[in-house]
Amino acid sequence: MALLHRYLDPLLGVFTGILAYHLHETHPRTAPLPDQRLTELVRWKWDKYQRERREKLLALETGEQWPPSELTK
Repeated sequence: MALLHRYLDPLLGVFTGILAYHLHETHPRTAPLPDQRLTELVRWKWDKYQRERREKLLALETGEQWPPSELTK
C-alpha cells in the first residue's frame, strides 16, 4: 500500500496542478489577456531561441566569433 501512495500522490498532485491552471486560464473571470497567456510566453521564447540559433549557425558558417564580442564592435 505504501508503494501505491509513493507514486499515486505525486501524479495526483501534478494532475491537480494542471487542471487548476487550465481552469484559471479558461474561466471568464480569471482568464488573463490573450497576450499574457502561457502559450504566448512559450511562443515568444521559442522564437527567441530560433533567432539566436540561426544567428549562431550563420556565424559558424562565416567563421565569425560566437557570441559576438563587444570589444570588436
